[in-house]
Amino acid sequence: MLLIERRSFLIGAGLAWAAALTPASAARLASSDLFYAAAYKDAGGYGVAILDKDGGLVSENPLPGRGHGFANAGNSNWLVAFARRPGNFAIGFSKDGRSEPVLFHTPADRHFYGHGAFSGDGRLLYAAENAFDTGDGIIGVYDATNGFARLGEFASFGVGPHEVLMMPDAKTLCVANGGIKTHPDFGREKLNLATMKPSIAFVSSEDGALLSKHELPPALHRLSLRHMAVDARQQVWIGGQYEGDITEDVPVLARLRTDTGIDAVELPDDVGVRLGKYVGSVAIGTDGRTLAFTSPKSGVTITLDTQSGNPIDVEPGRGVCGIQARADGFVSSSETGRFADRTYDRAWDNHITLVSGA
Repeated sequence: MLLIERRSFLIGAGLAWAAALTPASAARLASSDLFYAAAYKDAGGYGVAILDKDGGLVSENPLPGRGHGFANAGNSNWLVAFARRPGNFAIGFSKDGRSEPVLFHTPADRHFYGHGAFSGDGRLLYAAENAFDTGDGIIGVYDATNGFARLGEFASFGVGPHEVLMMPDAKTLCVANGGIKTHPDFGREKLNLATMKPSIAFVSSEDGALLSKHELPPALHRLSLRHMAVDARQQVWIGGQYEGDITEDVPVLARLRTDTGIDAVELPDDVGVRLGKYVGSVAIGTDGRTLAFTSPKSGVTITLDTQSGNPIDVEPGRGVCGIQARADGFVSSSETGRFADRTYDRAWDNHITLVSGA
């Protein structure tokens, strides 16, 4: 993106951001629990929408391309929206609405994978990236106190890092290395399905050192580990997307415990088959023990108890993918325009993030 285009976008985004914030909506930003979600409007153009706890629209903000996931920290005023792979832009939005958006990019030989996480103190941003000339997974480090200037990078210890979480100790990054090699010259084509090797890596956010790495059995080497959530017992739940034969009987949900490692989660046959070998998003409930995960491929949301591992509910919903906890359970969104119990003229992207108010 040329400098003049970048400046023009920022001016436009800043004006749109300010214009959307009536005194009432600005007050809602400061005091309410709000949901952020990327979308594509039927009338054209990508953006980030802010919605209240009932799915009502508070404001909208433009994006220069398709968005995907977010990075949010409770002790930071910034929330970052990332481009969908292989996009190389990200935008920081101030959660109180008092600062204009900050647009930043990866270096020319990197692109984002759509996810990231903040440091424990909210000063640094860690972003999943692809060093596409070598195929190495990278965690880019950006300074949230200085316009998200890039400070450096370290290895993700795998290929195709997707979601990145900061663990409850506020020091350890949990990285889902999906295992799929891609290159922008080939769009979204998957270049190494026969040899993919997904993993979950725990990495020190302080020095980039590998703390531990966990892989599924070789028979599941085509299960791309993508999205994660941490429950009250610090178990990491991972949703996978199977890149093998769709008729094969394989699980697509896994659980990682620090004492026993990673294991595939076997769901009852009548429940597991509903996922279509694909999990699009996962979330832990406010109780810390209820897990929800979605499949836009087959149009279903499944909830289970994280202590027993037993399914609680199976709910159909065409195109559902975004899922996030709220006080009375979960809120979901779909590519058909539904958000909670409302319908909008847009396709919601894969993820929803919660920003807790004062």
